[in-house]
Parts: sequence; C-alpha cells; structure tokens
Amino acid sequence: MKKISNIITVIALIVIIALIGGVSYGYYRKSTLEVKNPIVTMEVENFGTIKIELYPDMAPQAVSNFVALAKNNFYDGLKFHRVVEDFMIQGGDSKGDGSGSPKLSDLGIEVSEEEDREYCIEGEFLSNKNNNNTLKHKEGIISMARGDYTSYSPALTTESYNSAGSQFFIMTKDNPALDGLYTAFGKVIDGMDVVHKIEKVEVKANSEQTENGENQEENSEEQAEKSTPVNDVIISKVTVETHGVDYGLPKTLEPWSYYDWVYQTYGIDLRSYQQ
Repeated sequence: MKKISNIITVIALIVIIALIGGVSYGYYRKSTLEVKNPIVTMEVENFGTIKIELYPDMAPQAVSNFVALAKNNFYDGLKFHRVVEDFMIQGGDSKGDGSGSPKLSDLGIEVSEEEDREYCIEGEFLSNKNNNNTLKHKEGIISMARGDYTSYSPALTTESYNSAGSQFFIMTKDNPALDGLYTAFGKVIDGMDVVHKIEKVEVKANSEQTENGENQEENSEEQAEKSTPVNDVIISKVTVETHGVDYGLPKTLEPWSYYDWVYQTYGIDLRSYQQ
C-alpha cells in the first residue's frame, strides 16, 4: 500500500509540475508574442505603390477609422488634392477639394439613408489631452488632417481638434511645428520615392479656398495659395493587411456646424437666408 501511495504522490507531483509549466509557458508566449501592425498598400495611378505601417498603440481611433474606410473601398478612386513641396501631400477627400467628410455608411455601418450622416473622430495628440501618441511629424509620417475653426472664436479649439474624418497627409519633410497638434498614426516603410514624385507635380492656385480652412494643416499663406495639382493624382486602390486582427470601428462624433454655432452664439439662423 505504501508503494502504491508513493506512486500516486509522484504522479500527482508530475501533474502539478506539468500544469505549472503549461501556465508559465502560456504567460511567456503571451508576453513575447509580437502582434504585427497593419500594413497599408496604396497604389497611385502612374506613380507607383506606397506601403505604410500603422501604429494602433499610438492612435487607435485613427487606425481603426482608416482601416475600416479602406476595407470598404472608400479611398479607391480619390486623389491627392493638395500638394505642397517640402511639406506634405494630402488626400482622402470624397469631394476632391478639401471640403468633403466621410459618412457612417463609408465605415461599413448599416444605416438607412435617413440615418446616415457625416462624422468625425477624436484627435489623438498632446494638445487634445492625449499623452500616449509620441509620434513626431518627420518625413514619411502619415497624419490626420482636420479643421481649424479658431478664426471664428479662439474658444473653438476642442471642436477643431476633434474634426478629423477621412483626410490624411504624408509628410515629405520634417515639420516639428505640427507635433502635438495633429494625429500622426503611421509611417511610410516603402515607396517614399513615390511620395516625393507626387510632391514634385505641377500645382496651381486653388479655384476655391476651403471654407474655414477646413482640413488644412498649418502652413504659410504663400504655400497654401498654390497647392492643387494641375493633373489629378489618383489613388487607384488602398488595401490593408491586418494580420488577422480586428480593429473594429472608431468612436464617431457629430461634426461641428458653422450654422449651428452662429445660431447658438448670435441667435441668427443663416439657413433661412439661403432659402
């Protein structure tokens, strides 16, 4: 009986050691398993392919927004509508002139035509009380374009900071003046030569200045006056490899409305004058 008892004890010890080892290995594997960041492949007609690595740990809302829009083919056929040499190239606007905004349906959300609406997302940068994003606006960084409504009132910083939608820009040169003021969320890892080729296209003065400077980055007046490509630079296809990770959908916000602001501030309904 004593011999059998010893055998049972040994077996029990082996089982316990195996369980401990299995749990320890599980924790080790989980801690050392590297989750690959999503990789964007952006094909630009007549120019080539740009590959971009996105950083969800830095800007999760911007990444989930971009991934969802790309997966629903939102960017296919749009263009780089704003090009400023030694600064950046900007695209992703549904209207192609810097005034467009995405809608909920563009994210793949099933909504009726009546319920569908434009949206924006939260700015993930230091000035908007987000300390997690440490990306700097260096050459090759991709960042979210947004509006600036402070010309109407200096108090409209929050509305400006949280006004990004679908438009993005890729830095062609370091610009620390943008750090902490725009949501940087990725970096070009291949095809920077393509970015620089786009940067060199012939540009002309804008036919229309974007209302309120919406979705325009901080830049000198002289540069902003001549930034529309003479010949369209078309983004033919955008795909994203997420390596099996589901980045979900971004938290959407209601866009700031100039008309609502004027009515709330001055009691004037400008819409009535347009009828």
